[in-house]
Amino acid sequence: MARVVLENLTKKLGKTTIVDNLSLEVNDGEFVCLLGPPGAGKTTTLRMIAGLDSQTSGNIRIGERLVNNLQPSERNVSMVFQTFALYPQMTVYENLAFPLKK
Repeated sequence: MARVVLENLTKKLGKTTIVDNLSLEVNDGEFVCLLGPPGAGKTTTLRMIAGLDSQTSGNIRIGERLVNNLQPSERNVSMVFQTFALYPQMTVYENLAFPLKK
């Protein structure tokens, strides 16, 4: 795992500011949670780190590399999307294995 640094990261959609001047450093080996109400910009921040959304301004560094203009495939980052489509009658293992079965 590499250090991730967000420097004054901002994302705007039209006149709406989704993420406003966020600076954050996550060191190698640290575990960090983003908490907040719906619409706070948590998923948008993760999507910008992964390269799925572009930032309006600010910098994203992974390791020592500035990745602002790199494609998602060039960032060596993974993301698990949130979903509420779980089967409550199944265990965690069964929910994960379900789409892999024929």
